[in-house]
Amino acid sequence: MRTIALQSPEHRNLLDVIDKLRSRGLGKYVDLPEIVVCGDQSAGKSSVLEAISGMTFPTKDNLCTRFPTELILRRHAQNAVKISINPDPERSAEEKAQLRGFSVDTQSSEPDIGTIVEKAKEAMNLSETRKFSTDVLRIELCGPVQPHLTMVDLPGLFRAGNRDQSAEDALIVSKMVRDYVKRPRSIILAVVSAKSDFALQEITEMARELDPHGLRTLGLITKPDTLDSGSDSEAAYIRLAQNQDVFFRLGWHVLKNRDFKMRHASSNERDEAEEAFFSAWPWAALDNKYLGVQSLRPKLSNVLKDQILQHLPSFVQDIDIEITNCRNHLNRLGTARTTPAEQRRYLFQVSRDFTAIMRAAVDGEYNNVFFGSAKTDEGYRKRLRARVQETLTLFAQTVRQRGQNKIIVDSEDEAKLSGRQITRSSYMGEVKDLMRRNRGRELPGTFNPLIIGELFIEQCQPWDGIVADVKSDVLRIVYEVAKTIAEHVAVEETAEGILQVINKAIDSLSDDLDSEFQKLLLPHRTVHPITYNHYLTDTVQKIQEDRRRHKLREGFRMLLGDDEISPVVQNVYMNPSALIAQLEDHTEVDMESYACSLAIDYAEAYYKLASKRLIDDISVLAVECRLISRLPFIFQSDAVFGLDDEETLCLAAESEYSASERRRIQEKLAVLEGSKAELRRHNVHHSPACPSGGSYEDTITEDSTQNLGELEVEDIDSGKMAADQTQDGQVETETHVDSLQNDVPPESYHPDDTGYVFSAQDTVDNLSNTCTPVKKKKKKSKKERVVDDRQCAQRLDLGDVAHQSSHLLGDID
Repeated sequence: MRTIALQSPEHRNLLDVIDKLRSRGLGKYVDLPEIVVCGDQSAGKSSVLEAISGMTFPTKDNLCTRFPTELILRRHAQNAVKISINPDPERSAEEKAQLRGFSVDTQSSEPDIGTIVEKAKEAMNLSETRKFSTDVLRIELCGPVQPHLTMVDLPGLFRAGNRDQSAEDALIVSKMVRDYVKRPRSIILAVVSAKSDFALQEITEMARELDPHGLRTLGLITKPDTLDSGSDSEAAYIRLAQNQDVFFRLGWHVLKNRDFKMRHASSNERDEAEEAFFSAWPWAALDNKYLGVQSLRPKLSNVLKDQILQHLPSFVQDIDIEITNCRNHLNRLGTARTTPAEQRRYLFQVSRDFTAIMRAAVDGEYNNVFFGSAKTDEGYRKRLRARVQETLTLFAQTVRQRGQNKIIVDSEDEAKLSGRQITRSSYMGEVKDLMRRNRGRELPGTFNPLIIGELFIEQCQPWDGIVADVKSDVLRIVYEVAKTIAEHVAVEETAEGILQVINKAIDSLSDDLDSEFQKLLLPHRTVHPITYNHYLTDTVQKIQEDRRRHKLREGFRMLLGDDEISPVVQNVYMNPSALIAQLEDHTEVDMESYACSLAIDYAEAYYKLASKRLIDDISVLAVECRLISRLPFIFQSDAVFGLDDEETLCLAAESEYSASERRRIQEKLAVLEGSKAELRRHNVHHSPACPSGGSYEDTITEDSTQNLGELEVEDIDSGKMAADQTQDGQVETETHVDSLQNDVPPESYHPDDTGYVFSAQDTVDNLSNTCTPVKKKKKKSKKERVVDDRQCAQRLDLGDVAHQSSHLLGDID
């Protein structure tokens, strides 16, 4: 048989570290791995706590469950009790100080939990009008028989109100329990009373809702002795205990409560009565690991340990994220500012931050955390350059598609025309009239050059509206991004003040932009067409060539009598004279029409050239040069220098809200940084392998690797692991596992919302890869073993071994 021995003191140390962080109040800011004891009122939660801790708890729900209670159990040679209250973060500083000073003198061997609870109620100012509190009572119990375990007991759920508890109270309790249960790192210990149908109990419904796959819920059945022997209800609860009805990954457990006759019985008497009850039919048919408090204690310890190991990497990461958020928030708030010098210094900081982010937005460099993810609408709205590029691209498309007042088409079927379309023949009629009214000394067949300017001015009439739209769109983007940046770098009241300065500067840029727009549009409105770009004649020739090609195709089609000219090679027989005659019929002989057609061609070609120039000029000379490139300079330090003391006070004076918010964030940051320092002090980072900073030397002996179901785990307190001899007594396998903070997880890790998923083969492979065969009668020296460690193909930390072992090798006692 293969035996894996893990260092349980290290696991106990890890639990102690998490409890220290919880006592600091870290749980208010970062979800901690914890066991949450919850259930309906009168479900027997207090009896569960009694059975696990061996202490006597008040059994009336209205006495002991007005607030969350943390029960910290630790094994120690001497009995000890420590009572304290963790105040809610929303409490005032005075109330927090008062609650943190709470203590109760009680016997270390048999503390009076009822008295402790009553005094805690008084300290929290609970009364008939304020019956529930979110402050947390902490009860730390140490003793030689206590398990290493931490649980949070919550008020019992109830639906309808009565004289003592109203319907509003029910909603308060439900919200409190829900807030704890919905945390993804919480283990839900769902206490279900056998006195009523489990499907009707509110905790069952809540657990299914908030943990739909049952991945982090352990069901606990109480009061099984109230079931009638042989009844359908008893059979239903037995199926439930076997995980056959409501499936939970952590399964179900059954606990027998003290009945009224045994209310004064000792813990040993209670355990003996429970053992006798479960030894009788039908409960005797169930595996003992699902029955009684003796198996429940180690099960809960292992469940909590596994949850901590599983979520520790993301837990540490969450602390780092919250620290970053706090520092960013404090940076926005700035230092305390009561004097003009302090206020001006804060404005300098805001100015620097605003200018840096605006420069990044203009340059299109979105590495600053301000910009967020481009995949989100919020992140995209902050990307100034991207939005301006998109707006100008749309502007160019609009000019090309809707910039012409009239669109000339060759079709003569006016029924098919739409919107701004006009047939070429109709348009030529209009142009002929215009040419007659503007005739000068030109020869027949030519046209007055000024006619092109008149045609162009008529065609570009929509440009004013299109340019006005792009101006409005670009300015809207600029105002939005500037406002978002100001709100990011300064507190609300300061952001409102500096936005007035910033918007005033943008208004000035808007005036410059409008002037530039008018200057760029003016030549197209008043000046005769001017260009020295050969694109003009190239375009005219292309237009005429396309028209000639179209006429040739039409001539061939009419000659052949086909609707379409097939692209397939065909033998065609025709009369050459008829072909020539057909082509001659399409030759233009009207000099006025010829001149009109040529003028239209030049006007169309010039429009294309001018529209391209307009798009570039508006984008570069106006939007870029007059607006976008100047944005990083709208709130520089010289703007702060120009403010007098009164203006500085108006902009940067600190409100009472900002002062209290700074104190709150500083307190939160102190908790987070203190917690991180605590983790660092115990060498608990992203890998919980070895809190002491050393290396583990776990000894594994095997006599069969084929049946993982027979693997056992031993819990020893020494630093080295005892090695069991193999069947033949010749060879043992020794494993050395180093603690590496930055180990890369094996390829077989599959992260999901519950942590890492391991296969049985992963465990066998990982363990076997770290094994170095050693002859029993010739053990290597420590130095030689270290060399072998370095030659291992793959290393595992204790967290890896513990996590795999806990799921595949059984519970660690």
